[in-house]
Amino acid sequence: MNMLDLGVMLAYLIGMPLLAVLLSGRQSSTAAYLEGGHDLPWWALCLSMVATETSTLTVISVPGVAFGNGMVFVGLALGYLLGRALVAWKFLPLYSSGHMLSAYDYLGQRFGSRMQRLASATFLGTRILAEAVRLFAGMLPLTAMLAATHMAVPHLALLTLVVGITLFYTLCGGLRAVVWSDAIQFCLYLGGSALCAALLMHGLPTGSFSALHHAGKFALFAHASTPFSSAFTPIAAIGGGTLMTLASHGTDQLMVQRVLAARSLKDARMALMGSAVGVTALFFLLSGVGVLLWLYHGQVPLQQTGLSSPDAIFPDYIVHGLPEGLRGLMVAAILAATMGSLSSTLSAMTAATVGDFSGLCAKLGRMLSLSPLALARALTVFWSVALVGCSLLFAQGSQSAVLLGFSIAACGYGPMLGTFLAGMAIPSARATELIPAFCLTVPLVLLTMATVRPNGHPLAFPWLILTGILLLFFFAAGLRLGRTVLPLLKRTPDA
Repeated sequence: MNMLDLGVMLAYLIGMPLLAVLLSGRQSSTAAYLEGGHDLPWWALCLSMVATETSTLTVISVPGVAFGNGMVFVGLALGYLLGRALVAWKFLPLYSSGHMLSAYDYLGQRFGSRMQRLASATFLGTRILAEAVRLFAGMLPLTAMLAATHMAVPHLALLTLVVGITLFYTLCGGLRAVVWSDAIQFCLYLGGSALCAALLMHGLPTGSFSALHHAGKFALFAHASTPFSSAFTPIAAIGGGTLMTLASHGTDQLMVQRVLAARSLKDARMALMGSAVGVTALFFLLSGVGVLLWLYHGQVPLQQTGLSSPDAIFPDYIVHGLPEGLRGLMVAAILAATMGSLSSTLSAMTAATVGDFSGLCAKLGRMLSLSPLALARALTVFWSVALVGCSLLFAQGSQSAVLLGFSIAACGYGPMLGTFLAGMAIPSARATELIPAFCLTVPLVLLTMATVRPNGHPLAFPWLILTGILLLFFFAAGLRLGRTVLPLLKRTPDA
């Protein structure tokens, strides 16, 4: 890595946090720190949503998936679009009906505080695991790229640097700094991906696009022989993408925090639907880079490229195929993707902790003699340390890292979405049935993810979400039936 690349990276690492803090202004209260003042423009919230749901894994893994399977992530985005429309129509009015700090306030209002705390604890547990996978795996290509350019940085040192910078602007500017930094970061890696696609297209030989067509690289869906292990078959992409978005954007604090910060229901809906356009554009660009890299490598399968995994395809091109300056820009873009998802996670986990465990937080604040704002910042530091610790426990496997992160999150998404749907659509639903059903379902879905292997492949994340929903309703219905039948049996006279 030459001085120009290094200069571009340093300019980003210094300039972006300072700009985010400058745009965010002074945070004088816990509400401002966690809610952003409810005056952020809808388009900034929109860009923040896309930056939050994407990460380093998205930037490096989507081109790798496209290298082998074509534009299937664009097909998945069709399900995301449908899911967002349903969230905007049915879920967002729930959050505009009253002041809420957490998505799980609705469950507290509908089923009581025990259900609220249980759902929030599930979010915190699955989110820290999913983000730890993304954080650990995201450092691997960065470390490899720096090493390939004769700038060896130890994994732990790079991890500490990225978390430290992210923590700085998150603590200083709260949610406002997170949103503004997300907007800047999304524009950076969207623009960088577009430049990579343009360079790969420059000088393509005649007939290249015909070769892509004949090889099926323009296909939006996969037709796998093991449909339950693929997230990209038509039913898994559209149906599973819809379920994924209903859960992530309708019930997950990570995304709901953005719509709670909107000025109005109209702005929240505009931000949400605009994010569907943004994520589709990003998937299209990154998938385009992947299929163009297939041409770049001579139209050969991954095994013949000499690279170890699909996730190595794009980083290898960044290191060896990009000109000076742009190489530094793309490394900065991957750093941006990491910090965008990380800062959003820290802010969302802090808000959920403060909002859903208010009694415990009040006791902790009194015990440590901390003001509410100081306690919120201390919790942000705590979650950052916990994320670093968890990320060091993971090792990279053969499965695409972005799909593994989706699978971990999906284990909580199914039961969570099922509980929200029960509260919205079944007036007779009660916490006495849903709480034990929820407690049974979450570990069973985790067990399913770890053990079920259709034809030797992991179960695709859309099916994990559906499994969670079905198990929750099955257990809740069984408990209701038991409560109805057992008293009748007790009143039946002996023969």
